[in-house]
Amino acid sequence: PVTLESYTDAVIYELHVRDFSSDKSANFRLRGKFGAFCENRVTNGFSDTVGLDYIASLGVTHIHLLPVFDSQTIDENDPEAGFNWGYDPLNYNIPEGSYTTDPNNGTDRVRQFKELIHAVHQKGMGVIMDVVYNHTYSTEDSPFAKTFPGYYCRHNKDGSLSNGSACGNEFASERAMASRFIVDSLCYLAKEYKLDGFRFDLMGLLDIHTLNTAAEKLRRINPSIILYGEGWTGGKSPLPERLRAMKKNAVKLPQYAMFSDDFRDGVKGSVFEDEECGNASELSEMMKSVISGGIYRMDVQRKRSECWTDTPQQVVNYVEAHDNLTLFDKLRISMPEASGQERVSVDKLAAALVFLSEGIPFMQAGQEILRSKPSPDGGFVHDSYNSPDSVNSIKWNDVTIHRSVMEYYRGLIAIRKRFPEFRLRTAHDIRSRLKYEDLGGGALAVHYGDRLILVINPGETVLKYDPGRSAEIYADSRKADAQPLYRTKGAFAVKPHSIMLAGLN
Repeated sequence: PVTLESYTDAVIYELHVRDFSSDKSANFRLRGKFGAFCENRVTNGFSDTVGLDYIASLGVTHIHLLPVFDSQTIDENDPEAGFNWGYDPLNYNIPEGSYTTDPNNGTDRVRQFKELIHAVHQKGMGVIMDVVYNHTYSTEDSPFAKTFPGYYCRHNKDGSLSNGSACGNEFASERAMASRFIVDSLCYLAKEYKLDGFRFDLMGLLDIHTLNTAAEKLRRINPSIILYGEGWTGGKSPLPERLRAMKKNAVKLPQYAMFSDDFRDGVKGSVFEDEECGNASELSEMMKSVISGGIYRMDVQRKRSECWTDTPQQVVNYVEAHDNLTLFDKLRISMPEASGQERVSVDKLAAALVFLSEGIPFMQAGQEILRSKPSPDGGFVHDSYNSPDSVNSIKWNDVTIHRSVMEYYRGLIAIRKRFPEFRLRTAHDIRSRLKYEDLGGGALAVHYGDRLILVINPGETVLKYDPGRSAEIYADSRKADAQPLYRTKGAFAVKPHSIMLAGLN
């Protein structure tokens, strides 16, 4: 397993097994299978390296796999008949057969998933498993209902099934044997498969006690394990709010990080309003908070901002995940008059905020190559859980076509790894070291102690900034690198929709 001293040292890359290798632009032999991760020297149509070797070259620390446990709606013997993300649980403790070369051989499922994990470990990265304990796909026909009818699901006062998952039912994690199942399942998976972390779907439907018990036991198996999830529900639930593993109760779940929808919507605009632009186009006081991992406290007319956590180790910063529009598709819709280059600039600005903010950076696979999910009607797919490979697959030729954007992402990751200022571990460190300088028009300079300045220009015009001494530039509108790109004396120019990261001499 990968050693992780702090959650803030992680860089997470979210990926679906089938998306990874289904597109014919890369010469994978085992398309859509676990085994594709074990293939070396895979190339795209331009003869550039792709596959697992490419992902390792980005510098990410962990690959987050969308559900790989046995799901109910995929035809294992004919996986081409339909695509599914896998959030439809059947059997939690065995891998999905459609990702193996022989779905009728149980041993192959276990062996080939273990080989995938070993291959990732050999490249110096960890594997995070996406788990969905908040609901089951079936109710009466589920193994739980057959074991003890009515016990494992929550019900409303009228006796009907509650539906806080928006999937038809909720798993009653607060009940003794349901809680034990979740804890035992997590420990089995961690121990048997040497997993490096778990991501919890709709974690707000699970109870705090169960997850804290699981964290304690998982740490004994793997002290470096990383645990995070969605700190919300998919609808109303009878589970009392005080018991829910959600953002507002984060202080009660010290071992768990949670996705920051504040960061996501602040940077790229609401996921529920396609046309809405985020603060990557107009920075605000709220952005000071997300840059600080939610730790920053505004003091405007003696009012303080509401922050749901007081540690950067609990904040997962992201602007793109499997749900909702990809970042670049969102920019296409919300910036209809902008040129392609302007949208690329805003994409790179959003990436800089993800990787240079306090907390845990998270990205969807392909985000670094301007991933798009076009729909046949000419628009873009929001919820591609059952869309075909033509929509969901990673288009590996884009590694070559959008090389400059990919290298920008890779440079930002390298910068984050080089400078501990972007991986601060406590609220005290953040409050004592990060200082803000408002530059007008939404522009901002973030001072990381006396060594680094990050100047953010979300505006439409060039911004001049004078750091007061000579500086080494690590990132600008074009490039980002852990080694200085060039040196400046006096004021430097920050282009529209871009950042400048300067190391002070």
